[in-house]
Amino acid sequence: MDSSKVYFTDFRTPAYGDSVLKKLQKLIKRAGIAEMDLDGKFVAIKMHFGEHGNISFLRPNWARAVVDVVKELGGKPFLTDCNTMYPGYRKNAIEHLYCAWENGFTPLAVGCPVIIGDGLKGTDDVEVPVVGGEFVQKAKIGRAIMDADVVISLTHFKGHETTGFGGTIKNIGMGSGSRAGKKEQHSSGKATIIADLCRGCRKCRKECANNGLVFDEQSRKMTVNRDNCVGCGRCLGACNFDAIRFQNDGAVSDLNCKMAEYTKAVLDGRPSFHISLIVDVSPNCDCHQENDAPIIPDVGMLCSFDPLALDQACVDLCLKQTPIENSQLGDHMRAIGFIDRHDHFCNNNPESEYLSCLEHAEKIGLGSRRYELVKG
Repeated sequence: MDSSKVYFTDFRTPAYGDSVLKKLQKLIKRAGIAEMDLDGKFVAIKMHFGEHGNISFLRPNWARAVVDVVKELGGKPFLTDCNTMYPGYRKNAIEHLYCAWENGFTPLAVGCPVIIGDGLKGTDDVEVPVVGGEFVQKAKIGRAIMDADVVISLTHFKGHETTGFGGTIKNIGMGSGSRAGKKEQHSSGKATIIADLCRGCRKCRKECANNGLVFDEQSRKMTVNRDNCVGCGRCLGACNFDAIRFQNDGAVSDLNCKMAEYTKAVLDGRPSFHISLIVDVSPNCDCHQENDAPIIPDVGMLCSFDPLALDQACVDLCLKQTPIENSQLGDHMRAIGFIDRHDHFCNNNPESEYLSCLEHAEKIGLGSRRYELVKG
């Protein structure tokens, strides 16, 4: 496969010169975003709005910089993300929007609407065929994201406790999945009811097409018929009380491959452009309600039409950095019995791995791991 171009610039700005936000705008224009036909098009800008308590997510200022370019080119942008599978502050659209607003993602600040991609309860999705999929035949993608004419990803590149790093593929693949889609990627297991949290409202049973949920008249609680439950995850969005759980029991390599296939489902047949900022490289996902100190110094801004080449370039640039001593990565490297895997992300989270994601993404034609880094 031919190499792809990945454009890069650092965060340096001279006194009285352009701001770093202007620098980002110049970078994406140089990379060719203006060559896309955005005039009158609905443009989904897929990003993460940050969890309550976490402050390492990309600030709204970065989103505004991209939004302004899209509007300049005639596009109709909206910021979007889908609800989370796990209980937290972003598991339904109301709480998700409050979280986004409190983190600064208001229409006034970012210059466009914020739309939760899979609707109020995370059940408004579309089944999208995965061409060449080996793990997923039809991905469950948030409807608003699939309704867009163009997809732009704006990614905070960081460490991750399971997938090694969180980059463009994770932002799009996992982030665009509805609650059921996230469940499909994370777990191959069946539902579990937390009895103490179940209110006996029976709303979940209306979502089950397989007689997998049974109401116990004596306890007035819902139970799971594990013989009938197919693990589809549709019941997740129906419960307002977090009484339904799925254990994250999928193998890491399977999760990585599914993320790549979900990303392909989102992007196939539509124009797309991808931006990744290697800044505040926290050791774990932005879904955490906290963020530890960065594990490496800030590196720069990158963009490409190829999501896989972009992730590969980000990894390579990060691996060239010197680990920050006072960080989770630094702690691990000083620990007794430390085994050096010669990889910052694997040393940061030893149970994680990411090569299976990159390899599978290339195998299914998502992009190329070969790239030309264009510096400017």
